[in-house]
Amino acid sequence: MTRLLALLALIVLAAPAVASGQTTTAGAIDQAAEALRSSPVYVAPDAELRLSGAEVRRLRTAISRADAGPVYIAVLPASASGEAGGDTTAVARAVAQQLGRRGAYAVVVGRQFRAGSTDTAGVGRLADEAFAAHRGEGVAAVLEDFVGRLGDRAGGDPGRSGGGGGFGGTGALVAIAVLVLLGGGGLLLVSRARRRRERDQLEDVAREARADQAALGEDIRALDLDVEMPGVDPRAREDYGRAVELYDRAGQGLDRARRPEDLAAVTEALEEGRYAMTSAKARLAGHEPPERRPPCFFDPRHGPSVEDVPWAPPGGQPRPVPVCAADAQALRDGIEPSAREVSVGGRSMPYYAAPAYFSPYAGGFFGAFGGGLLPGLLIGSALGGAFGGWGPGYYGGYEGAGLGAGGDGFGGGDWGGGDFGGGDFGGGDFGGGGDFGGGGDF
Repeated sequence: MTRLLALLALIVLAAPAVASGQTTTAGAIDQAAEALRSSPVYVAPDAELRLSGAEVRRLRTAISRADAGPVYIAVLPASASGEAGGDTTAVARAVAQQLGRRGAYAVVVGRQFRAGSTDTAGVGRLADEAFAAHRGEGVAAVLEDFVGRLGDRAGGDPGRSGGGGGFGGTGALVAIAVLVLLGGGGLLLVSRARRRRERDQLEDVAREARADQAALGEDIRALDLDVEMPGVDPRAREDYGRAVELYDRAGQGLDRARRPEDLAAVTEALEEGRYAMTSAKARLAGHEPPERRPPCFFDPRHGPSVEDVPWAPPGGQPRPVPVCAADAQALRDGIEPSAREVSVGGRSMPYYAAPAYFSPYAGGFFGAFGGGLLPGLLIGSALGGAFGGWGPGYYGGYEGAGLGAGGDGFGGGDWGGGDFGGGDFGGGDFGGGGDFGGGGDF
């Protein structure tokens, strides 16, 4: 009996340790995202390629000094890729989704290194360059160089030289004098470029919102005579009047818009106006209005959705999306529905794969339905993109992330064996034409 009790005690004591080990492995991505909320660098205790305490501190200092915007780095065990379908790039996406913040992301998963950004193109290329230059020196050297390249680019330099060079003597004085004389002009040029870029972005988004408003206007005009007929249900007239009011509100919002963010209220008004028209048509036909549901995901101009149907973006996981009756049938028949396309830099793409600055426009269609809608679909970006969390309350509440919408491809490399030799880089991309990755889809 004594031996039996001792054996039972050992089992009880061992169980928490086993469970703890399973939890650590199973939740590597979640743990990384949680840790990155308070520190830009996270190293998992069971990562194959570890950073010392001093290396972590150096890396944090490098991020602070680089002034390259938010940078998040996670060093994880190879098992973390199993949480994202065995794909290291998908691990980076998942960390970005879970954290829900804009910025550059770099992950080392096992012996693989990948990096990308929610906002800008070229980060994958910088990772390639850092890996090629320092892979023989270890993880810390590659990551520090990667951060330095981000800082150089943010400061206007196209790249980062491998040498440590510097100014000296008269050259330093001349350079300082030139900087003092030209500094004001340089700041002015940067400011003007930023304003011009913001104007161009606003015009891109406003152009699409105007087209949506025009479509609602055509729908309203087509029903004009019907609601004036004698004996018409007065509730149909109320719905029609509400649609006209919302059409006008959207137009006023377009006139006042100064930033892409201002257009969320415009598309929210247009979505509500479409539902009012759907309700008016139903009452004119002698029916009750359909259930108030989110608009069709593939094209909000289709009006309210009728059901949620599983759909997967290219290379992504299936998830339910709200769709109209026609698109629901198309999906059941194995046909990809035609999506609402927008023009970005002269190139057409589905609105849900557009750059992050389209996020308020897209988010407005679904904003009235609160957070939790389409989590992880439009973050990115999309997708991310979806659009990930395009703004507070949109698509699961990934605040302003705009992930997965396309942009620059993920870069990086693989450390082979134990000597950081060999490997490949490039591997995978974020999104499909916008801000998180650039050659593929979430």
